[in-house]
Amino acid sequence: MLPAIGAKAPAKLPAEARPAAMAPPPAPRMRLSRRQKAAVIVRLLLSEGAPPPLGDLPEEIQADLTTQFGELRSIDRDTLAGVVSEFVAEMESIGLTFPGGIEGALGLLDGHISAATAARLRREAGVAARGDPWERIAGLAQERLVKVLEEESTEVGAVLLSKLEVSQAAQLLGQLPGDRARALSYAISRTGKVQPATVRRIGLSLAAQLDAEPISAFEAGPVQRVGAILNYSRAATRDEVLEGLDETDAAFAAEVRKAIFTFANVPARITPRDIPRIVRSIEQPVLVVALAHAATTEEMAKARDFLLENMSKRMADAIREEIAEAGTVRAEDGEEAMNTLVGEIRRMVEAGELLLVAEDG
Repeated sequence: MLPAIGAKAPAKLPAEARPAAMAPPPAPRMRLSRRQKAAVIVRLLLSEGAPPPLGDLPEEIQADLTTQFGELRSIDRDTLAGVVSEFVAEMESIGLTFPGGIEGALGLLDGHISAATAARLRREAGVAARGDPWERIAGLAQERLVKVLEEESTEVGAVLLSKLEVSQAAQLLGQLPGDRARALSYAISRTGKVQPATVRRIGLSLAAQLDAEPISAFEAGPVQRVGAILNYSRAATRDEVLEGLDETDAAFAAEVRKAIFTFANVPARITPRDIPRIVRSIEQPVLVVALAHAATTEEMAKARDFLLENMSKRMADAIREEIAEAGTVRAEDGEEAMNTLVGEIRRMVEAGELLLVAEDG
């Protein structure tokens, strides 16, 4: 029981509570159980302004500790010194600690084991039924929380928003339709009298529901995966695939078109001030081949002119001269060069170095 007070060594005890370095500890006058000794150590730490993280303990231990506090009255100095000596000796003998229980183990191994394995272990052990469910819910991806707010009742959604950090709740609210956001905001005004037990039950129910959702084998959705593949496909292949998708599933094809970013999309999705940064990261011979090939269609020619007009005049003039000297380039070489340019743009976007303009303007 004593080492369970906290996973880490306690704060430095006051000098009068520590036994002399060489002298043996005095014999305690009172016979205390291990639970009572734990209460004595906690009381001492609280009195010295070094409170241990009691809130991290299981509820039953917190309740038991509170009971011991209520039953104990006063402890003489010799007994206190003996309890402290025993506690320090036990703590110093510990070489390594583990979290204890599957819940703590999953928290420690988070990010080191697969999401599918973690979800299965969590379901099998019923971890969602222990600890604070709201801490787990708050750590979920925004997409999953938005889905909960859209599908659950306004009362549950209001409780969820109230339990989150203000900044996180504001971000989620901004992703909802206006009427839904207004309904949830009004529902929050009616949560003042909700009992803590009710809030906990709602948290447990949501956590269990979210844990029961199957883990996808792919991080990205089908639209993003198809769009990413077509981004680096040849133009003829891309057009043929999109035409086929139009015939079989027009709605899916429309979503895929939105996910695609190609050389022709540069004028619509890139701001002029970002062009110099982009072209600086591309080797000039590659840029020359890409822009030389861009003359083959009207859309790509617009993208070529957009790039040339928004880079430095000196660089643009040099590239125009090299394009004239290069003449016609092979389609394979041209598309490869364009994909290099598009790939760099996507890399910058994923790294947070560049923002694409929204398609709706």
